[in-house]
Amino acid sequence: MTRHRLDAAPETVHWGFFDAALPPVLMVDSGDTVVVSTVSGGPEILPPAPFTVRPALRAVHDAVTPRAPGHLCTGPIAVRGARAGQVLEVAIEAIGLADDWGYNFVRPLSGALPDDFHERHLMHVGIDAARMTGRLPWGQEIPLAPFFGVMGTAPPPGWGLVSTLPPRRNGGNLDNKELVAGTTLYLPVHVDGAMFSVGDGHGAQGDGEVCVTAIETGLVGTFRLTARPDVTLDWPMAETPTHLITMAFDASLDQAVVVALRNMLDLIVARTGLARHEAYALASLVVDLRVTQVVNGNKGIHAMIAKERLVPRGG
Repeated sequence: MTRHRLDAAPETVHWGFFDAALPPVLMVDSGDTVVVSTVSGGPEILPPAPFTVRPALRAVHDAVTPRAPGHLCTGPIAVRGARAGQVLEVAIEAIGLADDWGYNFVRPLSGALPDDFHERHLMHVGIDAARMTGRLPWGQEIPLAPFFGVMGTAPPPGWGLVSTLPPRRNGGNLDNKELVAGTTLYLPVHVDGAMFSVGDGHGAQGDGEVCVTAIETGLVGTFRLTARPDVTLDWPMAETPTHLITMAFDASLDQAVVVALRNMLDLIVARTGLARHEAYALASLVVDLRVTQVVNGNKGIHAMIAKERLVPRGG
């Protein structure tokens, strides 16, 4: 297995969109590891001194134009052997901080409370990598738990160019804070090569991401990318050391609950041999439904079950 490096640069990022027609910037074999750096934010969010702005971010601002409202993503990365209809396994081996700052903003007509705020407020957050804390402007420190808000494969070709903002069946703007280092994400593959892209680094975020932004920052991730012809998924799912997670996204939070829960019942039935009504009862006892985010057009729900609860019938 080969280890690759892909850094954010004008020739390796796409800004604001996914598109099945976008050519890959790197080709790897199934099972290879890729270290990927990302950048975050437009020119209007750059911090004052003494924070350090990486040359890569300034170069991207100078050379790349957003093609839709959305995120700066590094990629896409093509995986040899990945075929449409299969699944891409994304093992998140490590996530490191790339900047000494992050940002957060509140703006009118957005977020979970779109009518409550009438002015734009941008704040910069100091990042202490040694202590793994973020310092807010009023002095409060919060622990960091970095993860990538956007991880996705190319969408189906028939979708054309789509914004990265709403999460969809190809993944994308998942904003799932469970997806830290040591977890594995499974993404449906819609085009040969899978075409994996990553961005939207977060230093910390609460479930809901209520003002639209987390601690937005640049990150460096290490991913092992594996084509899985033995797995079929309609929606992304994930695995942590302790839990399995199903995910769904819809303009209606209620409908997202329905899809994520049905996918969880499918998983329970497959892993335990229980009848579907028994899986439904078990879910009511041991599955947690969590609101991933409510601010990105398609709202998100993730359902979590501890792997120790997936006991085969008679086990």
